[in-house]
Amino acid sequence: MDALDALLTRRSIRKYDDRELPNDLLEELIKYGMYAPSACNKQPRHFIIIKERKLLNEIADFHPNAKMLKNAPCAILICGDEIKAHDKGYWPVDCSAATQNILIGAHARGLGACWLGIYPREERIATMKKIMNLPDHIHAFSLISLGYPAETPRIPQRFDASRIHLNAW
Repeated sequence: MDALDALLTRRSIRKYDDRELPNDLLEELIKYGMYAPSACNKQPRHFIIIKERKLLNEIADFHPNAKMLKNAPCAILICGDEIKAHDKGYWPVDCSAATQNILIGAHARGLGACWLGIYPREERIATMKKIMNLPDHIHAFSLISLGYPAETPRIPQRFDASRIHLNAW
């Protein structure tokens, strides 16, 4: 699949079959995240691969939109490092770029994935910090559920020329 096709056909996948994802494929996905742009190339991101069923279920139990983790073989937690960030407030933008790269890369590699928001919800950030034993300067940003897709959502038409402005509003 070429990059442009991946951009236009990626969908959130919430149902997975029971195949495990190989570690080298997960490392490849994280590599895509590491190649995302970041402010002043500070790369204030860390990635946690979560495969342990107990942890996936615990997250699914507290996060209202994470029920798919009950059948996902794994997830990747993207975290921001406030010490490594370019300046205050930049790490969430940098983590967003990494999250998007992983989502597009997963789709291009034939995987299903779904972005589960953690930041900026304080209760989700605090709960993930506790579950994952994160240091004080590391903040959970997003969680991506991953697996081989067991569903094929339709591709909606999202292009809207009325949202395009030239030179000014």
